[in-house]
Order: sequence, then structure tokens, then C-alpha cells
Amino acid sequence: MGYNSLAACVADLDKHGHLLRIKEEVDPYLEMAAIHLRVYEQKGPAILFEKVKGSKFPAVSNLFGTLERSKFMFRDSLANVQQLVGLRSDPMKAVKNPFKFAGAGLTAISALPLKQSLFKAAFQKTTISALPQIVNWPMDGGPFITMPQVYTEDIDKPGVLNANLGMYRIQLGGNDYIKDKEIGLHYQIHRGIGVHQSKANAKGQPLKVSIFVGGPPAHPLAAVMPLPEGLSEMTFAGALGNRRFRYFYDEEGFCISADADFIITGTVYPHENKPEGPFGDHLGYYSLTHPFPLMKVHNVYHRQDAIWSFTVVGRPPQEDTSFGALIHEITGAAIPQEIHGLKEVNAVDASGVHPLLFAIGSERYTPFLKERRPQEILTIANHILGKNQLSLAKYLFIAAREDNESLSTNAIIAFLKHILERIDYSRDLHFYTQTTIDTLDYSGEGLNSGSKLVLAAAGPLKRELVNALPINFKPKEACYLAMPGVLTLQCPAYVNAFTAQQEINALKEELQGFDLDGIALIVVCDDASFAAKDINNLVWITFTRSNPATDIDGVGSFTKYKHWGCTGPLLIDARKKPHHASELIKDPDVEKNINRFKL
Repeated sequence: MGYNSLAACVADLDKHGHLLRIKEEVDPYLEMAAIHLRVYEQKGPAILFEKVKGSKFPAVSNLFGTLERSKFMFRDSLANVQQLVGLRSDPMKAVKNPFKFAGAGLTAISALPLKQSLFKAAFQKTTISALPQIVNWPMDGGPFITMPQVYTEDIDKPGVLNANLGMYRIQLGGNDYIKDKEIGLHYQIHRGIGVHQSKANAKGQPLKVSIFVGGPPAHPLAAVMPLPEGLSEMTFAGALGNRRFRYFYDEEGFCISADADFIITGTVYPHENKPEGPFGDHLGYYSLTHPFPLMKVHNVYHRQDAIWSFTVVGRPPQEDTSFGALIHEITGAAIPQEIHGLKEVNAVDASGVHPLLFAIGSERYTPFLKERRPQEILTIANHILGKNQLSLAKYLFIAAREDNESLSTNAIIAFLKHILERIDYSRDLHFYTQTTIDTLDYSGEGLNSGSKLVLAAAGPLKRELVNALPINFKPKEACYLAMPGVLTLQCPAYVNAFTAQQEINALKEELQGFDLDGIALIVVCDDASFAAKDINNLVWITFTRSNPATDIDGVGSFTKYKHWGCTGPLLIDARKKPHHASELIKDPDVEKNINRFKL
């Protein structure tokens, strides 16, 4: 059976040895986050902070810290939910094998939300400042809710089945927010809440928002799931949690999750914003201060046994990495089924997710021709970049399944090697300029603004990648082999675009004096040794610190009929730029202080 509360989940984890209890009082300013990060790095258990300084409420984190623990929490429902998602993506499965998928239909029916008013007595009122004021990183603009479930309804189609439940960070204080009366609501583009706010704005009406914290673990997972069309987050939460999503409406007409530990209700008025941030985010950098919707607080409710739920995000891997692994377990091939010809797609976690996508598709357009080149996979790439949150990708590497049936998008080095061995830089680079990228990515020209690059490869090998630096390859600056065919090259710190172009032009001229056979990619960076140390460093540095349209060049570059290409190795300038956000660095004093816990 599923959990009826977060407390029940915590008790179950404790019973089975999946919980660390910290009984000593802990400071929510940096200390709790530092403890979480240290435990997560050790693949440790969930953490219950019994005494949070400045608040009467305990807090739990790292619930989803490992895939094994996540699967343990959903051990009674995971298989049926996988069937349910698969059936929604491909209804013909039920026709072909009705007995196998009979349970999925029953799961969906039994998971429908349940409206009951008898739960109202279970809640008491409190204030925003009485909640745990957790600050994760030294430069954060204030305390944030990092595991919220933000609920909004469609003003044209009210009701729970047409509602949106998403995970968008909430700033509880700091900046210009009026204490206990205002909080900040941050959401990125391509989020369901944006549709609801747009409709409310058009009618000149405030958007009603309910923020749930805690509850059964199925609820926060439902808030981040990329669900098939027609499957609501509330129904999914019921199916995954083996317990129907229970709710009621308070006297002011706000939806209340009856199983949540905390609920904050409030309104967002058209075009009322305040500065939100900074916030240490999952790309490994701070997202900066920008105007985002202001939420005027109406009420703050809590259960009698309420436990505050939080996480810490930063450079991957983090707890949200495990979230992603669980999502992949559940959805399986759901997205490939939605895009004809797509076999696999992987948002590379080590790069911060959105900066880098790997995909594999079919290449069947001209099987009658001897020469094979990217054709169908370019169509698939366009479809991927028009698909929900996948459209936020900055770099998309796509390969043809026919070239290697065993190729996997999860094997980073093998996949990159496959592409770099086959790509024709004079033909297979496709730029999208002056377009949208992830809100959290500051490598472009402004907020949500940048460029994209598709690198497509199909056909036989075009080069054999070097496995060591060529003996006579001795550029002026420090250089390392990061992986076969990929070099990291250290250059002076970036000053401005004009100087950078002069430096890259000089580098190109210098490189033409060497034998470049087998070298496919050169990453220009601030610390070549660090970037080459391992594959995670390489993809993080390369793809979070570059904007394709401004930071890519190549040896023997040319433009023909508005198509840019090059004849030699590709160059990516992945140095830190003045407009980039600061990377996340732990506070050394806090790191020393938490040694007292002997984690």
C-alpha cells in the first residue's frame, strides 16, 4: 500500500535503514545544505533534521538521493505505473495485448483525484517566517522552497483534472519581498503554469496559486514528470502512490492537497513582478536576479505532524539526478514513441541537462543510394527541438541507428566518439540563431536568449581519432587529450568578443602548422587540465560555458550559401565570459563546522 503522508514515508525509511536522524540543532543557513551535499556524495540515506534553528518544524532531504531508495519507496506501484505511462503513449498496446495491460486501466481509474471536505480539520495556520528558512548557497538571495508542488487551474476550464502541478522554486524572503505577505514565484519557459497565467492576465484576473510542500513522495515526483497528453499530474500521483490524490477547497476557493504537510495559498496579479534570486541552480552556477511573478500570500497551512521537505541543487550529479533516473525508469521509451523515427534521447545530466542532448534516430530516406548522409535524422532533430522542454536544448548530437545497433546515448564517451568519427564539418553543422534557450543558461545574449547547434552524423567513418597527443603537436598554450580526438587547450582569460576573435584567429593560424589528422574537437578553456580530468568535467565546461553562434569556430572555416562549416577541427571557446553567472562554491567555514556530525 502507498504512504498516506510524508511522515509515514519517513517512518518506513527509518524502519528499513534508509534514514539518518540528526538530533542536534542545525542552522538552516548553509549548514543543512552542506550536510545534505556531503551525505548525497557518499550515496547516503535520507536525512531527517529533527531540530531546525528558528523553526518548530523538522525537515527531511535526500529522499530521492539514490535510484534504489526511490524504487524502494514505490515498490508496490512502479510496474503498474510504467504500464500506464506506456499505454497513454501507445494505446494500441492494449489492443494487441489486452490481458497484459488490464492492470494499467484499473490503476488509472483507481487513481482519480478524490474530493473530500472532512480533511479540513487536520490543518492549522502558521506564517511564512515560521517555516524553515533554508539557504543552500552563500550568494542565494534568501531562503527558497526547493521541493514545491505549485498548483494552478485553467481559468477557462477549472477543476483538478485540468490543473497543472509543477515544481517551480519559491523565494520565501529577502530582496524586496514584504515579510510574511509576499513571496517570489520563479518559473521557466515551456511550463504549464505560464499558460494559466497568460489566460488569467488576458481576462485581467489574478491567478490563484496553491503551493504544496511534503505529502507522499509520489506528489513531488508527479510535479516533475513529463507526462503524456491527457494524463494529469494528480492522477499520476494517485497511481504512483497507490493512494488517490485527496483535496478540498478552502473558504477562499484555493485548492488544498489534503495529504500535503504545508500549503501556501496566494494570488499572482497581472504583470506584478519583483526581483527574484540569485539562486544556486542545477547547472552548477547561480541564476541571477530577474523580475519574476510576485505572489501575495493569503494563508499558510500545516498538518499537526508536518515535516518540511527540501533538496539542494548544484552542479550534477545531485538529488535531481536521481529524480531523472527514476523518471527514465517510469517513462522508458515514451518520448521516442511520440517522435517518428526517434530511437533514443538523453539529456546529459553531467552537462546540467538542457545544454546537451544526445539522440539516435533512423536514417532511411535514401536506402537506394550508396552514399549515406544525415537526412531523416535532421527531420527528427527539428522535431526534438520543437518538443516541450527538449526544445530548451542548446547542443543536439544525433546519430543514425543503422551505423551501430548497440550505440547508447547513455555512454557519453562512446557516443561522442561515434559522432566525431563520422561527422562532416563542412555539411553536418546546423545552427539556430536568435532563439530561446534555458532560462538558467547565461551563455547566450540574454535571459532565455541564445542559439542552438545540431551536429548530425550518418554514414561510414571519416576519420580515426587519435588516442594520444601527436608527438609534434606542441601549441604555445597548455594542451591535454580529454578523450579520443578531443583536446582541451588553455588560453588567457576572456576579455571581450573582439579580443576573443583575434585570439581564436591566431590559434587557427597556429594550428594549421600541425598535423591535425585524428583531432576532431578542440575546447578552448581557462583550465585545460581540469576540463580534461574526466568526461563529466569536459561536458560541463564545454557545453555550459559556450553559446554556439558566438563561441564556435573551426580550422578552415567558410560560409557558403549562408551555411557555415569548416574543413579542420571544430573549436569551442568555453572560457568564462563577463556575462556568465558565478559558479557554485561551498563555504569553507561551514564545511569545517559540519565536521562535528562525523558524517
